[in-house]
Amino acid sequence: MVGLAQTGTGKTAAFGLPMIQLIDFNSTQTQGIVICPTRELCIQISGDFDSYCHFIKKAKIVSVYGGASITNQIRQIKKGAQIIIATPGRLLDLIKRKVVKLSNVGYVVLDEADEMLNMGFKDELDGILDKTPKDKRTWLFSATMPGEVARIARNYMNNPVEITVGKKNSSASNIKHVNYIIREKDRYQALKRIIDYYPEIFGLIFCRTRRDTQQIAEKLMKDGYNAEALHGDLSQSQRDYVMRRFREKSLQVLVATDVAARGLDVNDITHVINYNLPDESEGYTHRCGRTARAGKSGISIALTNLREKRKLSEVERKAGIKFEYAKVPDGYAICENQLYAMVEKLVNVEVKHEEIGKFLDPVYNTLAELTKEELIQRFVSIEFNRFLNYYKNSNDINATVRKKEPAPMVRKQERKRSSGKKIQLNDGETKRFFINVGKLDNINAGAIIRLVCEKSHISAGEIGKIEILREFSFFNVAENVEKQVSKSLKGAKLDGRSVIVQLADKEKATIDDKPKFSKKFKSKAKRKKR
Repeated sequence: MVGLAQTGTGKTAAFGLPMIQLIDFNSTQTQGIVICPTRELCIQISGDFDSYCHFIKKAKIVSVYGGASITNQIRQIKKGAQIIIATPGRLLDLIKRKVVKLSNVGYVVLDEADEMLNMGFKDELDGILDKTPKDKRTWLFSATMPGEVARIARNYMNNPVEITVGKKNSSASNIKHVNYIIREKDRYQALKRIIDYYPEIFGLIFCRTRRDTQQIAEKLMKDGYNAEALHGDLSQSQRDYVMRRFREKSLQVLVATDVAARGLDVNDITHVINYNLPDESEGYTHRCGRTARAGKSGISIALTNLREKRKLSEVERKAGIKFEYAKVPDGYAICENQLYAMVEKLVNVEVKHEEIGKFLDPVYNTLAELTKEELIQRFVSIEFNRFLNYYKNSNDINATVRKKEPAPMVRKQERKRSSGKKIQLNDGETKRFFINVGKLDNINAGAIIRLVCEKSHISAGEIGKIEILREFSFFNVAENVEKQVSKSLKGAKLDGRSVIVQLADKEKATIDDKPKFSKKFKSKAKRKKR
């Protein structure tokens, strides 16, 4: 069976409760397995199963995942586990160690199967499912149904029944989708303004890479925000600590990667902020589904620059939604919201008369000469002054949206980048640059465009022909931005890897110039690969 439904609608219960009814808990043999992509989701599903089995005394649910003690997990399984919740890598490891035996498994659940494929777990899934009986029941659950998941259904399932709740690949109807269009250099500033505009925010911020996630979280903490990062480079104990704080709401915002937050089930998340749009459009449905769970409402925000208009339209089409365009709040609106939120807190605060009574006489004496208006002004100013000082000279950071944008020349050159024809930019000269990454590094033209535009703050229209070779690449830029690109890309990193970018010797160099660079950089690329 294939079950498709928006996140937050109870898919865990949809496969958990039937499985528990079908399991023979008088036997200690493993009869059901649930495979999911991440440690957090594994722990979360295991906790849900424990709740469902609260009144079943003989039930033993064991969760196994990487980053935790395998010795403890082996000990628990050997005591007898009727249901195992697992990530693919750790489960396959335990199968090879002959700790987990799947010969009696009657029920297999693949939860968030599309993400497991995105994370490269295809071989592990094949290895696990090959060890299960052919007459088992396989249930696949997801919020979206991309082509990869359809292929899983064909390969591992026999004439599956597909059940869709709501519209396939869509987000919940009680989510408001908002788009802020900003200049790239103002992205972080816009994020801070949005957080400040919603004083009671309990939010999740999504970044594209682990490096960005850590950097944004550190910046927010440095600027006084109650934030933490969640990504794959953290140890299991660190991830558990961060998640515990977030669930207890001792954190206001959590900055996370898609993988780390996949399947994250935390109550009452008010806002999901897409600091960057996901690489795959289907990922937006999973992201925004972290809010508005169990029938509640929420807001999903997308920060985009002018070059991401096409990508935003693709997200709208695939998710079946429409973004509402809004302007990034100015300083006055932020201060107004903060003031009213603080006054509301003041009105609703619980006064413990007996506890504070013995401290009040000296306070009354000190404040006796102040009028009611002066008291209010001073109490409000204690907390409010920092917002007034910070935003008193704030500028408008919204990007100007033109009615009709010229088609970026980049798109044209991406389709023809191997043709060898030179693209003229504004009928002027171009300058050619070398970068020491290529096809072996799984680099495409889009990655180079993002790097150059984000670091140099130039538009995509100022980038010309891009040639991706085996171990390095070339790209052209308009002559008038040559110095700007050279300076900004010194010591740059692409997807966490340091890259070398330098001006090619010939201004109109072609692919034939590659031997000039290969001796200098090929050996370095090979060393890194080894």
